[in-house]
Amino acid sequence: MFPADCVPTRRQFLMTAAAVTTAASGIALVPELAVSEESGVNIIGPKKGYSPQIGTLVSMMTWMRKVMLMSVKGMSQKDLDYLFDANSNTIGSLLMHLAATDRIYQINTFEGNNLKELPASYKDKWGVAMELGEPARKQIKGHDLDYYLNLLGETREQTLAEFRKRDDDWLLAVDKTWGWGPTNNYCKWFHVCNVCGNIPLGQRLARHASSATTSAFYHKAMPDSMFLDGMKRLNGKRET
Repeated sequence: MFPADCVPTRRQFLMTAAAVTTAASGIALVPELAVSEESGVNIIGPKKGYSPQIGTLVSMMTWMRKVMLMSVKGMSQKDLDYLFDANSNTIGSLLMHLAATDRIYQINTFEGNNLKELPASYKDKWGVAMELGEPARKQIKGHDLDYYLNLLGETREQTLAEFRKRDDDWLLAVDKTWGWGPTNNYCKWFHVCNVCGNIPLGQRLARHASSATTSAFYHKAMPDSMFLDGMKRLNGKRET
């Protein structure tokens, strides 16, 4: 027997039933936010193994990485070591720069190190690739494509492993001391994603270097911001 004040009235029963029905129908109509069941690289959105927003970031980074790898597929050592002019960076050095960029943001966002206090191990292995310019022109050469792909794969796997340990609160946490102004981890890693966009431009310039109008052609073919960012890297300048 129920206590008298716990026995539902007909009106209470109908209201409760209606509420449950509405909630159930809502669940059926609202798509799951946590995971995209599609695994294709062109499906941007949350992915299994990651928090929703980190998964979305991973999907964008994966897409950009695939585009970059397509642009260097089949490149020879000669292609990778080619210099557009005396002040340029090679495609090989730019590929290593991508790996160095993953590593430097790991040190900052996962390990909590200030970029002004980088460990000696980073400077020894990645310093030249991070800074580019003349030291990179002298030292980063003579390697085949697999050499660079292995570096890219190793550093990216480390990044993804650390992403799996973290949540969206971490991704959205703001660093108020960052050089660009208040910047969250999402923006930092989106910048890493964006750096990949410089490689296709460099690849095109390397493979079409015989044309005196190459720079003008690609300037017209892409937004000014992308062209200028790419040319800064090709011409020996870089941004962290």
